[in-house]
Amino acid sequence: MYRQRMLVWERPEPPSRPAPAPLSRERIVEAAIRLADADGLDAVSLRKVAAELGVGPMRLYGYLETKEELLDLMVDAAQAEIRPSGEGWREVLRSLAEATRQAVHRHEWLADLLGGRPQLGPNALARLEAVVAGLRGVDADAVLPVVAAVDSYVIGAVRREIAERRAERASGMDKTQWQAASWPYLERAFATGRYPALAAFVRDGSRPDADATFRRGLDFLLDGIGAHLAR
Repeated sequence: MYRQRMLVWERPEPPSRPAPAPLSRERIVEAAIRLADADGLDAVSLRKVAAELGVGPMRLYGYLETKEELLDLMVDAAQAEIRPSGEGWREVLRSLAEATRQAVHRHEWLADLLGGRPQLGPNALARLEAVVAGLRGVDADAVLPVVAAVDSYVIGAVRREIAERRAERASGMDKTQWQAASWPYLERAFATGRYPALAAFVRDGSRPDADATFRRGLDFLLDGIGAHLAR
């Protein structure tokens, strides 16, 4: 039988100990985020976080039980940066999408942790509260599917953007340099005549940057949501 347990946000912290260094969940999470921002999630472990704080690893176990709890706390801290606003459902959803994307660009590791089970931390709940309040007037049965659609679009888009950013660092070539290096191959492929639709698209299509691509895709999604809500 499943035994109910308190989540990390509900458990009280140990009594304060000034020596060898003061500690709290907030300081632990701040240290973990510094490490992840600098060197990715591979740089985050209880041992490395403890070293960053100048304490022994065992002290951290009074504040959290597993690395997974630490990751949950990190995601919830990042959720504090996502505060949707605006008048009307469309502007609220646009604000949600833009704020989420900006948070991921500040914290690349967040792209690897978004999705999965719903986040239940206080900042995640405050984010969802702002979204639901902004969608007041939308049919209750449509709210969660609409928010899930926007979240899915944003997660897919930012993961692609972060993957491209990482590929640029690994290869030493930015997008323009990579395209220039790849173009002779594509010309040879198109010359075979096997890809006429793709060749015409590459020849005649525009070249929007990542910001424009994200916002136009979001417009398509919001237009579809609007058409559905109007029915």
